[in-house]
Order: sequence, then C-alpha cells, then structure tokens
Amino acid sequence: MMSDFNPLQEQESIVSVTDRVLPVAIGASVTSVHFLGDKAAFVGAEEKVTLVDPAGAMSPVEVAFGGILCSTSDGKRVVMGCDDGKVVVLDRDGTVSTFATDAKRRWIDSVALHPDGAVAWSAGKTAFVQAPKGEVKFFEVPSTVGGLAFAPKGLRLAIAHYNGVTLWFPNMAGNAEVLEWAGSHLGVTFSPDNKFLVTAMHEPALHGWRLVDGKHMRMTGYPARVRSISWSAGGKGLATSGADTVIIWPFASKDGPMGKEPAMLAPLKAKVTMVACHPKQDILAAGYSDGTILMVRMTDGAEILVRANKGQPVSALAWNAKGTLLAFADQDGDAGLLEL
Repeated sequence: MMSDFNPLQEQESIVSVTDRVLPVAIGASVTSVHFLGDKAAFVGAEEKVTLVDPAGAMSPVEVAFGGILCSTSDGKRVVMGCDDGKVVVLDRDGTVSTFATDAKRRWIDSVALHPDGAVAWSAGKTAFVQAPKGEVKFFEVPSTVGGLAFAPKGLRLAIAHYNGVTLWFPNMAGNAEVLEWAGSHLGVTFSPDNKFLVTAMHEPALHGWRLVDGKHMRMTGYPARVRSISWSAGGKGLATSGADTVIIWPFASKDGPMGKEPAMLAPLKAKVTMVACHPKQDILAAGYSDGTILMVRMTDGAEILVRANKGQPVSALAWNAKGTLLAFADQDGDAGLLEL
C-alpha cells in the first residue's frame, strides 16, 4: 500500500484505490466493525470477533455462545450485547470478559459507551447504566428500548422507545425528560455539540429535537428505513443511509436542518447501506447494497472507488481514530482494509 495517498486529491488524479485494499476473508456474516487502536475488530452475527492488524494477520476470538445482537466501541474495548443476556467486553489485547448478566437472561438489545467509561445496555423495557466503580442503575420506559446514546457532556442517557425518547440522568433524582413523537424510534444519537438529538424511526424517516427548547425536526423522503448514520468531523452534517444517494442533513446553524434541504452525494443504482464519516476531514465512506464502497468528499461530491460491485450488501464500515485506516465487510464476511 502507498503511504502517500491523500483522500482529498482531485477525483481526476485518483479514480480508484481498489488495488490498495488488503483483502480479508472473515468467512462468516459480519454485522459491524470497530477499531481497537489499529486493529480492526470484525463482529460476527454469532459467537466470534475477528481481530485483524494492518498487515492482515487474523486472530479469531470467541466472545459468546450464541448471537451477538449489538456492539459499540470507544477504541479501547468493544462492548457487545448477546442473546444469552450477557454484556461482553473485548479488550485491545484480545481478552474477553463478562461485564453484566441480565437476571432474567433477556436479550441485550442495545449498548452504549460514555467517554468516562460508563456502560449502558438495555433488555426489554429497561435501560441500565454502570459508571466506573459505581453501582448499576436502571430505568424503565413504556415500551421496548429501541436504542441508547450518551450525551457528549455529562452523564445523560437518551433511551429511544415507542412514541419518543426519554432523557435520563442516572446520578440525579427526579423525573426524566420525555421528548415525544408518535411512532417507533429504533436508534438515537446526540450531535457532537450536544445541541440536537436525532432518532432513526421504523418508518423511512429521521426525527430530531433541538434540546434547548424541544423544537421538532422532521427529516423525511427516504425510500427505505435509515439503518446507518454518522456525524461529520465537527458535527456540521449528519450522513445517512436509506436512499440511492448519501443523504447529509445540515446541522451547522442553531436551527439544524429545519427549513433546509439535505445534500445528496454519490448516487448509484443501489441503496446506501452503511455510512462512516472520516474522524478529522470532510470525507466519508459509503457502502451500498450491491457491494460497492466509495470515498466521497463532502465539499464537492468527488468520489474515489474503494471496492467495486461484488453483489452482497455492505454491512460494516469504520475508520480508525486517526483516519488512516478504513475497514469494511459485507454480509458474507468478504472484508478488507485500506491504509491511507
């Protein structure tokens, strides 16, 4: 691989970097990928995580006895929720530990990590939080938890559920705040500046609230459900899947996307299945239902081909913290690493 590749070069000078991709054969379905330092952690649908270093050396790690339902990472560990009621942690050195076990052995549907090390997880209608060296605290919402997210500042947890989102401060007494909107909310994220909250809904739409006053933001027009979202570096845009282009909603102003049209980049005759914004620059990676992966410059839409059409939908896509490595995989476990 060439170390002098600059992803911001003009499209005319570099159209394709497919020859620089290091192929990785996971050999089983991959549902997500995270980076532990410079090692890519490919999370399988069942039992196993495969660690891959930049040279392509693979280390399969058994992490569960059944299905892995969800995962998240802070770059130091991968936290996973499993169908046997366990919350499992994989550290950088490959060590696996059980962080928590649900008393009723219910499925762990959602997990979230706070920058200070706190872990959140959900089972059924109940959300749990454990801070480092703290006791486990829990909060029950009206229906099954659809998603969890910590606010970027303070120990505040957003719990998505049917008809809205509950904002809960685990360390404070008193009632939690509920942001209401009819429908099923299946994922949730705070903007990096802590000014907005956005959910992905069961219907093909996003919904948002401006946190200072609870004002609603409707983001509609998708032909399919939005299953992947990613904030741009600095949080000025929210990139999403769910259409045959990457939809990017503007969040640079105090009104967010209210009254504004989104940018639509990298159109293909295939649906966008995964998006991952670069951690430092205004570029993103997009994976499609036909297996294509593109890098896209958000300022002008210039595209670079990372992976050509291979037939299976892209199911996992992530950058390392430095933005020097891109990892991807499709539903069959055909994966790769690109070093920039």
